[in-house]
Amino acid sequence: MKTPAGRECPHFYGDYFRGRHVEECRLLQTQGQAWTPDLCKTCPVPDIARANSCQHMKLKATVVRPFTALFQRRVQVSAYCEKVKRDVPEPQVGCGECHALPFKFEIKE
Repeated sequence: MKTPAGRECPHFYGDYFRGRHVEECRLLQTQGQAWTPDLCKTCPVPDIARANSCQHMKLKATVVRPFTALFQRRVQVSAYCEKVKRDVPEPQVGCGECHALPFKFEIKE
């Protein structure tokens, strides 16, 4: 579903049926974090979901405020692969174990 920022996110839920206006981030809700629509502007989850759709990778999101109170709140994401049972350093790339890289071309001369 499209977020208030206009990007597709698998964890955003919006109910607008017959005048309702219910919006929530289900990823942050499961972590017990408070969600506001301004977090969707800088959230990395839609980019991660577009780049990597591994069903074994589970995301954990937290809302942080970098350095001082002058900066806006941001969503920080960490990932864990349930197949290989380890943290994923780059969620957009994946763990490297679940999905094999494409075959390699060899040029024989």
